[in-house]
Amino acid sequence: MKRALPWLTGAALVLVAGVITAITPAQESVDDAFLVRGGTGETVTSRTLTAAIDDVFFTEHLAVPESDWQAEGNWLVVTVTASAPLTEVDAAISLATLVIDGRVFQASERPSTSLVGERLHVGIDTVGVLAFELPSDLRTGDAELRLTIDNFTPRLDDLIAIPITLDDLPVVARTDVDAPVLGAP
Repeated sequence: MKRALPWLTGAALVLVAGVITAITPAQESVDDAFLVRGGTGETVTSRTLTAAIDDVFFTEHLAVPESDWQAEGNWLVVTVTASAPLTEVDAAISLATLVIDGRVFQASERPSTSLVGERLHVGIDTVGVLAFELPSDLRTGDAELRLTIDNFTPRLDDLIAIPITLDDLPVVARTDVDAPVLGAP
């Protein structure tokens, strides 16, 4: 029995080390953002932002009225109502991303009338459009819209996350991206 004890102790230590390694979070998840989740159609409030999705559809032609800018492709257009919950300091959606099957797409800043970067106010909704240019074959599946006031994915801060089901979304031939409107839709 004395000869087996060191072997059993060693095996137990290896097993404990394996369990600790398995349950320890990866380094990048130690300072990840806290996702504040909400459903489509409901208002989600984080520490820095309040937002809700009003409409979602695909379009094949995106344009800015009274401008020469236009683009064709597979665009996902999301109409969002947003405001600042507590302060107007740095209150703007600086980063809007769409996560689909682990792939991240950033809202286009090419339409000059996009909601990206638009100043938000406390208690007054701003309604605007976020446009995501997607690969031509990507029109199905589950997506998640993520919004933050930070220019980069925040560290140890909250991030609004709203699910979107891409299946059976309507397709509009042409969409004009109007400037964000201050006030309720």
